[in-house]
Amino acid sequence: MVLAGPTAVGKTELLAKTFGAEAPIFLSDNPAVWSYLRGAEIVSADCFQAYRGMDIGTAKPDAGLRKILPHHLIDFLDPDQQYTAGDFVRMADNTCNELWSRGCLPVVSGGTGFYLRNFICGPASGPASDPEIRNAVQQELREKGVDSLRAELATADALALSRIAYKDTYRLTRAVEILRATGRPPSVFAPSKTPRDKFDFLVLGLRRSREELNARIEHRVDLMFEHGLAEEVASLIARGYDLESPGMQAIGYKEFLTMPGASAEELKKAIVLHTRQYAKRQMTFFRPLPDIVWIGPSTSELQEHLGRFLGRGSD
Repeated sequence: MVLAGPTAVGKTELLAKTFGAEAPIFLSDNPAVWSYLRGAEIVSADCFQAYRGMDIGTAKPDAGLRKILPHHLIDFLDPDQQYTAGDFVRMADNTCNELWSRGCLPVVSGGTGFYLRNFICGPASGPASDPEIRNAVQQELREKGVDSLRAELATADALALSRIAYKDTYRLTRAVEILRATGRPPSVFAPSKTPRDKFDFLVLGLRRSREELNARIEHRVDLMFEHGLAEEVASLIARGYDLESPGMQAIGYKEFLTMPGASAEELKKAIVLHTRQYAKRQMTFFRPLPDIVWIGPSTSELQEHLGRFLGRGSD
C-alpha cells in the first residue's frame, strides 16, 4: 500500500489510527486475509526524515508512535549526505520484501512525490549520479544561480525544462547532470508512467480542502517553534551543517540560514508561506500517479479500500 499526501495533511495521524496498537482488526471480512498478515509497518517516503537530528522541522513521528507502529528509512543519514530517489527505491524495495516475508503489510507513506513515482513506476533510465559532475553543478548553482543552469538546459532540452518548476532545484540540477554526463537531452530518459510488475500496488492519496490544509500548516509551524525548532537548527549549525548540506535545504531549516537576523515571527511567516507553496506543488505531482484513489482523513475510507484490496487475493 502507498499513502501519498501533502505536508501536514495528516498521513501519520491516519496511519496511527489505522495500524497502531489500539486499532481494530477490520481490513477484510475474509478471515484468510489475516492468516497471512500480522500487522503493518511504515516505510517512510520523506526525503528529509531520513536525516538524523532533524526531528522537529520534518515532523518526524515520535519515539512512542514508532515503538507501537515501526517506521523504516528514518534516521539513517547525516544532513551532509545525499539521498537520491534511486537510493530510496532500492532500500524501499528491500524493506518491503523483508516485511512481506514475515507476514507484515508494507505501507509506503510520505510526501516526496518524486520518490513515490519512482517507487511505483520505477526509476528513470538515466545514468547514475556522478559525484564530480554533481559537485560541479552544485557549485555553479551557488555561484551563478538558477538562471544559468536553466539557460543551459533550455538550449539542449526545452521540453525537460518546461516540466521543471523554477524553484525545483533538485530536478533542475539532476537534469543538467544527465545532460553533461551523456550529452543527450534528459527528456529521452523520462520515467515510466505505468506501475512496476514487482509489487501489486494500492495507491491512496490523502486530501483536505485548501483552507483546512493551510490552517493545519500554520498550526504545525507554531508547534514546531514551541517544541524547539530554533534550538534544533542551532544545534545542527553548531555541528557544521550549512546550506551546502543536502538536509539543510529542507523547509523549516533553510530559512534560518538564508534569513540571518530575522525574528521568530518573520521566520514563521516565511516557513508557512514556503510550506503552503510546497504543498501545492506536491498535489500537482501526486495527481498523475497511476491509479491513485483519493480519500478523506477518516479511517473508514482507508478501511474500505484496503480491505477490498487485501481480500482480492484470498477469495
